[in-house]
Amino acid sequence: MNLNDTDFQLFAVPATFAQDRAALDARWKELQREAHPDRFAAQGAAAQRVAMQWSVRINEAYQRLKDPIRRASYICELNGAPLNAENNTAMPPDFLMQQMEWREALDEAGDIAAVEQLQAEVEAGRARALSSLDWLIDEKGDYPAAAQQVRALMFIERFGQDVEAKFDQLGQ
Repeated sequence: MNLNDTDFQLFAVPATFAQDRAALDARWKELQREAHPDRFAAQGAAAQRVAMQWSVRINEAYQRLKDPIRRASYICELNGAPLNAENNTAMPPDFLMQQMEWREALDEAGDIAAVEQLQAEVEAGRARALSSLDWLIDEKGDYPAAAQQVRALMFIERFGQDVEAKFDQLGQ
């Protein structure tokens, strides 16, 4: 193992969007057992510090690999298509229209049933975006298009939080 390995190399998994969560979880536990600072107590403080660095590196990689948005973003970055989400918010017009329609529907939702309907639409949009990422990254290798899809998915995720907040508002 090398601290400069990619997350995929560290976890010994293919550098693909599609990942087996159970395999990631099992590998994480295995890596954490190998790098746990307590295993290096007899070797002194320096060895324990190195083990702690490894433990942090393993946890960061695990957090990135288990989250579909973070994993897709990481793959895009590794392949020369960084998201630049802070300053690149350009979206296709049809996506922007969908966002506006959802926003209006959320503003007008006056009962739990309306919010539930909107939540179902948002979840379907999220599922389509994730499927699209799988195709763009693993099948097509179109990382710039995948980066745009990740940015769209980030919008969907934030809007999903707004829907949850509306549930809380109506529930009180």
